[in-house]
Amino acid sequence: MTKDDIESLPGVGEKTLEKFIEAGYDNLMGIAAASAGELVAATGIGVDTANKIITAARQRMKMGFESAKDVMKKREKLGRITTCSKSLDTLLGGGIETQAITEMYGAFGSGKSQLAHQLSVSVQLPREKGGLGGKAIFIDTEQTFRPERIKQMADGLGLDPDKTMENIFVARAYNSDHQVILLDSAEDIIKKEGSIKLIVIDSLTSSFRSEYAGRGTLADRQQKLNRHLHQLQRLADVYNLAVYVTNQVMSRPDVLFGDPTAPIGGHIVGHQATYRVYLRKSKEDKRIAKLIDSPNLPEGETVFRVLLEGVRDI
Repeated sequence: MTKDDIESLPGVGEKTLEKFIEAGYDNLMGIAAASAGELVAATGIGVDTANKIITAARQRMKMGFESAKDVMKKREKLGRITTCSKSLDTLLGGGIETQAITEMYGAFGSGKSQLAHQLSVSVQLPREKGGLGGKAIFIDTEQTFRPERIKQMADGLGLDPDKTMENIFVARAYNSDHQVILLDSAEDIIKKEGSIKLIVIDSLTSSFRSEYAGRGTLADRQQKLNRHLHQLQRLADVYNLAVYVTNQVMSRPDVLFGDPTAPIGGHIVGHQATYRVYLRKSKEDKRIAKLIDSPNLPEGETVFRVLLEGVRDI
């Protein structure tokens, strides 16, 4: 889609086009996937004009109803990234899916960050080996990213360690506002590189949890987190990339039987994540993954290992 396609939309003149380009709305899909409020805030146009432009963009992109058969054909074009564990890939229906948010939550040492590093490497594999031949964006909120680990995992897959590290764009988020800004600037990298196939946030809720303490700030936190997740989903849809986020857990003292841990973020994260997986540590290098929620896969459980060379099967 070109700039001429955008300018041909009703209500878009030369000045409005400039505002759209400056705000990052340089393709029809981006406009069609936006809300009127987002366009108004980003460009300063009126609400009625924004609604008219969005409606026209959606009609142009044919974003109305379609048959389930057509939807199935589109889903056949989705990509999947291997976790380098066949059993874990099987649990996830073939790997980490594009146009979806995969959330893995668990206690410290359960393997969340290990998988974040592994996916950043395996996404660079060719498609026939389980990758997408693409690059990754890694937003680090807990100082977990280690290039040394990337080098070990690249060696484990027979990839050039230096080239592998060059293909991962890393940023450290110092607070929730910075995290949101980094995700906005990530779109610039996606457009510039043209081959970004994975966004990793490790961890999604850490900054939000520490900054918004107490019940009085809960509503503000959830609203901000909700917008952040919708932005992630928009990027996944528009650019056909995969999103992998890790999440912390909290202890629930009211649970008398079973596992007392629960993921942070409440229903906001629960509803927005396409796939939810609970990780927990087992004996030695083993980790247990349990699929908690999925739109099309049954609940299940599997075991994988975290070795020096990366994530592997038992």
